[in-house]
Amino acid sequence: MPILDVDGLPTYFEATGDGPALVLLHGGMVGSDSWGPWPDLLAAGGYTVLTPDRRGHGGTPDVEGPFTYDAMADDTVGFLRQAVGGPAHLVGWSDGAVVGALVSMKAPELVARQVLIGQYYTPGGIARADFLASLESMRGTAPEGLRSAHPSPDGPEHFAVVVDKLLDMFAREPDIDLRRFAGVTAPTLILQGDRDEVTVAHGRAVADILPAGRFAVLPGTHILPLDAPELVTALVLAFLSGSLDG
Repeated sequence: MPILDVDGLPTYFEATGDGPALVLLHGGMVGSDSWGPWPDLLAAGGYTVLTPDRRGHGGTPDVEGPFTYDAMADDTVGFLRQAVGGPAHLVGWSDGAVVGALVSMKAPELVARQVLIGQYYTPGGIARADFLASLESMRGTAPEGLRSAHPSPDGPEHFAVVVDKLLDMFAREPDIDLRRFAGVTAPTLILQGDRDEVTVAHGRAVADILPAGRFAVLPGTHILPLDAPELVTALVLAFLSGSLDG
């Protein structure tokens, strides 16, 4: 089992392919196995694809105290420094997009290019007024459909604790001052579905603030990366190669 000690956090990850480093940052309440065919599709494009599990997710244990996106970003910075040792491409989906954005703000020297998929960065960017309320039905539970294939070191019964901690975080975060995106130097693609959990106006606003931002909307919902993996990975590969920069 591949485990990397990141500042005391035994971080589960997997790697596939050969080439420049590309790190996939998974969403909330799921592990890195939620990417489905993506690691193989991206590895076929000439990358070493790394898929770490964040704290409390998949094969990485929980930690004491509340979850914050800043702490998860710090974990990711540590992972990049140890596992890659230099710039990597980042692809973040949902919660992973928040983490990726914060990493590009905290440690720009570690981010070559990034793709941020299907995520809002302030409460005003949420597409459905009842979105957060709808998640509350999971409080105190460990939904079977969200369990990772990577066994948790904390045991399956602890997943309900992780869900509650995530719901508490979602009630507070993310709430990033969008002006911070003006300092992101990495070329960044903001990608979302036209029926995603983030409004099109919000995604476009973030892309417009980014110095090297691009914006793409495809038909689909929040699970666009799994509904159309070949289409979306082709777009991601084109962006990472720089062929869409013209």
